[in-house]
Amino acid sequence: MPPKKQQSGDEKVLLGRPSNNLKIGVVGLPNVGKSTFFNAITSSSVPAENYPFCTIDPTESRVAVPDERFDWLCEQYKPASRVPAHLTIIDIAGLVKGASAGAGLGNAFLSNISAVDGIFHVVRAFNDPDVVHVEGEVEPTRDLETIHNELRLKDTAMLNKYIEANQRNIERMGGGGSVDDKKKKDEFNVIVKVRDWVASGKDVRKGEWSNKEVEIINGQYLLTAKPVTYLANVSERDYLRKKNKFLPVIKKWIDENNPGDKLIPFSAAYESELAAIEDPVEKNKVAEEKGGPSVFPKIIVTGYDQLNLMHFFTAGAKEVRAWTCRRGAKMTDAARNIHNDIANSLIQVDVMKFDDLKAAGSENALKAAGKLHIRGKDAIIEDGDIVYFRSGEGRAKK
Repeated sequence: MPPKKQQSGDEKVLLGRPSNNLKIGVVGLPNVGKSTFFNAITSSSVPAENYPFCTIDPTESRVAVPDERFDWLCEQYKPASRVPAHLTIIDIAGLVKGASAGAGLGNAFLSNISAVDGIFHVVRAFNDPDVVHVEGEVEPTRDLETIHNELRLKDTAMLNKYIEANQRNIERMGGGGSVDDKKKKDEFNVIVKVRDWVASGKDVRKGEWSNKEVEIINGQYLLTAKPVTYLANVSERDYLRKKNKFLPVIKKWIDENNPGDKLIPFSAAYESELAAIEDPVEKNKVAEEKGGPSVFPKIIVTGYDQLNLMHFFTAGAKEVRAWTCRRGAKMTDAARNIHNDIANSLIQVDVMKFDDLKAAGSENALKAAGKLHIRGKDAIIEDGDIVYFRSGEGRAKK
């Protein structure tokens, strides 16, 4: 039976770490363009050679999250300091078939995936005899299946290990026992349920789990519980003409196996060419002449959103800053991003809605129009809120 649906009225507990400092890993087979993509999107210089396992140790970098609201606030306040929101991206070495059993240094690579919170799954969608394919020929659906099967196999093995280590003790408890025993039995039963779900060929993230089940799942750091955005690496020619023979096949596979997941075509070769142009004006000119703007802003925003992240703003003459937090966070959780003392002694929050501020043209005009909102510390902060935290200790942040 499939997992039970979430009870209506409950506050949904999200899969994944309850943190604002979340990371997304670039995953795929060797030689599909992962490191080229990483180098271009982060302006890094990770080796991107034409042979398997060129990348061994994961490489981490941060990229700014594009936001026109942040740009407008900077133009409005003209602050001395400007700090946008960031997304942390990690380049992970290529997986191969059998990685879950240790093939191709697979255990180390799967451990790297376990340490991230979301996945950019890069799949190769171009033919090039000069770029070796680890399986000999380009076949995207086979490559997609390979990665997903390895992640599921690893999750199944991890869950089986837990079950084998605890089954005898659970059986000894019988039908009675203490409150602690009942808690252990409930956790064991959830783990068995999740193991059966994954072993049937389904990702954990595609199940409907109760809050109690999600809390137990989150303690296992399962690979298939992580949100996935698919990035199809096409040739520069195909990207610019917006046509590629592999894309319909990839889209069909996603719709059949992981409905709802997003697919974004990009060209690592073309993005690398644009990334090499340092002057923004010249870069935009080249992109306009070729008829293909960079898709990186869309990829970054999509990855950020897939992690259930959003940001709020503090704005003034000294600084305009975008602060990252999870969707559904309370004002106290948001304030804790800035300083624990502010969160611990928070009294109230002055909130300006971005659209209201933009329409009014200034803070004074917004306040005169009665559009400044006062919120309590347990209120939910919303994406794009411009806030002033009022703290009992006098440590407020505007």
